[in-house]
Amino acid sequence: MAGQNCLVANDWICWDYVTSRSQELTDATVQHVWITGVSVLVGLVVSLPLALLARRGRRWAAPVLGLTTLLYTVPSLAMFSLLLPLFGLSASLVVTGLVLYSLTILVRNAMAGLEAVPEEVREAARGMGYGPGRLLWQVELPLALPALLAGVRIATVSTVALTTVGSIVGKGGLGNLIAPAVNSSFKAQVLTASVLCVLLALVADLLLLGVQRLLTPWTRATRAPRAARRMKPVPAEPAVSGPTTAKGA
Repeated sequence: MAGQNCLVANDWICWDYVTSRSQELTDATVQHVWITGVSVLVGLVVSLPLALLARRGRRWAAPVLGLTTLLYTVPSLAMFSLLLPLFGLSASLVVTGLVLYSLTILVRNAMAGLEAVPEEVREAARGMGYGPGRLLWQVELPLALPALLAGVRIATVSTVALTTVGSIVGKGGLGNLIAPAVNSSFKAQVLTASVLCVLLALVADLLLLGVQRLLTPWTRATRAPRAARRMKPVPAEPAVSGPTTAKGA
């Protein structure tokens, strides 16, 4: 009876809402994860060629970085309206918009990772007979992984939040529950869907952090000696005896 009362009273926290709408919550969460995952993956695939183009010099870097930054400043409602004639009211509309937003973060982090590769490492690889393609895939990209994966983490968390805006075309995952609940002041639905959205962002970030640590073990190996050096006790300086003033008898 208490569970039914929380729905009637329109409480913020209502477990009866969770149990009675579990399938609806599950479907919205699955759609949210799918749209977020596809958007970040496509954004990553698109951002790598753009980063490689931008690092060729200022002639290319300025337009690539300028365009991706400009896209991020476009309001989501305007972005979806511009893409509507091309994709209609479909999930492709939302995914394309989210991909364009993710490029700002992914391209910059990919560039930062590639530029951080020491030039002597490149020269050594060329001296060993590595061509441009092999140098990129076997030397530069592995060393650029820490910065690149950091960008993927940021882009993923950002995309989880932006996916809710897709509710304006009915493809917003948990946003499909939040938007109508806000309009109708359905408190339990607003809070539950919002909490699930936050949990998705946290879980995605933790999973990607684990992937980053798994794929870049050398970053842990370099941090460990530094931490050991910081914790190493400093030997005490030997006591300095003062001049002897008394003479022997």
